[in-house]
Amino acid sequence: MKIDKVLASVVTAAAVTLASVFASPAIADDKPPVVVGYIGSFASDTGRSTIRGAEIAIEEMNAKGGVLGGRMIKFVKADTRQDVTEGIKAYEYLNETEKVDFIISGSIDDVSLGWLPRMVEYRTPTLDTWTSFIGIIDKVVEDYDNYKMYFMNVANDFALASLYVDFGKDVLAKKMNWKTTVVLQEDTAFGGGVFELVDQMLAPEAGIKILDSIVYDVNTVDFAPIFNKAAQLKPDFIYLISAVNSTVVSSQYVKLQVPVPMTGINVAAFGMDYWTDTGGQGGGISSLSPIPSVGFDMDDRSAAFVKKYEAKYGDERPIFPHFNGFNAYYGMYNAMNAAERAGGFKPLDKWVTEMENEDIKIMKDGKLWLRYGFWKPGEIEPRTNREYTHNIKFDIQPPYDEGAPSMVVIQWYQDGTAAVVYPPKYANGEFKVPPWIK
Repeated sequence: MKIDKVLASVVTAAAVTLASVFASPAIADDKPPVVVGYIGSFASDTGRSTIRGAEIAIEEMNAKGGVLGGRMIKFVKADTRQDVTEGIKAYEYLNETEKVDFIISGSIDDVSLGWLPRMVEYRTPTLDTWTSFIGIIDKVVEDYDNYKMYFMNVANDFALASLYVDFGKDVLAKKMNWKTTVVLQEDTAFGGGVFELVDQMLAPEAGIKILDSIVYDVNTVDFAPIFNKAAQLKPDFIYLISAVNSTVVSSQYVKLQVPVPMTGINVAAFGMDYWTDTGGQGGGISSLSPIPSVGFDMDDRSAAFVKKYEAKYGDERPIFPHFNGFNAYYGMYNAMNAAERAGGFKPLDKWVTEMENEDIKIMKDGKLWLRYGFWKPGEIEPRTNREYTHNIKFDIQPPYDEGAPSMVVIQWYQDGTAAVVYPPKYANGEFKVPPWIK
């Protein structure tokens, strides 16, 4: 890319916002640093979680003498502002100006789709901690040579939908005796990806009929007409798919006391700030959530990470790391462990092979609790009969004994506490409907 194009992308009004920091106060003079770039939002809770998870991991590694024979890790950041165009500029900046060795992403699905062609161009090893769009994993499966440097450290849309179908079958259908639903689906790649599998599997596997699917704009501020439309169809429950501006839909649901139970996927509910954000109007909301989540029992290593997080960032939001903070923390170790065995991030093929062999297994009470490994080329996930090459290795079939269910279901209660209600292995609470619904 020509230098004038690079300069233009930096100095325009919509330019990339950059923050460049060293994760250790001293960088060895005689050895060049390993440059890790962050791409994603600076202002969102999910973006901050990814940044902080990566920062803590980098600080730990630098404190132990660095990586690759004593090289310190330098951490640079580029802000996408959750905008596709800014995301493309950010990816270009990290590669052309900062000359990064590796990128860790806290981008939302649509932004990752925007910079993905640049990844193919630059051939930069990249790990996504937030994007879950199955279409990106399909690109890795179908065009491995061009996309092999991409890894997704969070369960994809099909995996999370599979867990929700199990929840629908085991809890909503069997326990609650619910047989019909109306889907409220945001107009995003995430929303479409989740709905695709839910639409295919909910009726045949859980015996729950979808009466209608209502697609809404992510900038919607008044959900009363939407809730009224859904309620008029008299479903047993509403299934929400919301990753953007989720606080609005959830708080309005509670304030309006919508007379239909609602569950599904509500990203706002993933964080401990949710209760304050809704003004205490979040009781009764339940959501599918990646792990670890609010209400999730912690293993010793993850608890130690949370302790460092709270000590370092205090009451800055998010006060508790979102799941992608954990994904970034462990993902940095995945990437650097692979680089140690490969002798660096180049040649690319060696690093990719070692990353495919990465498998961080985290124990709790002597048993496998969490797992940060990846599906390899050619491996078939038996539930969906699909390849998930370079997606996080999860177990989406009961009894969820592989150390990483694709998701859990969490519930917020009226007293401001949250708990995991499904699957049984991770449950420490009970699924309940809001108190205004009799």
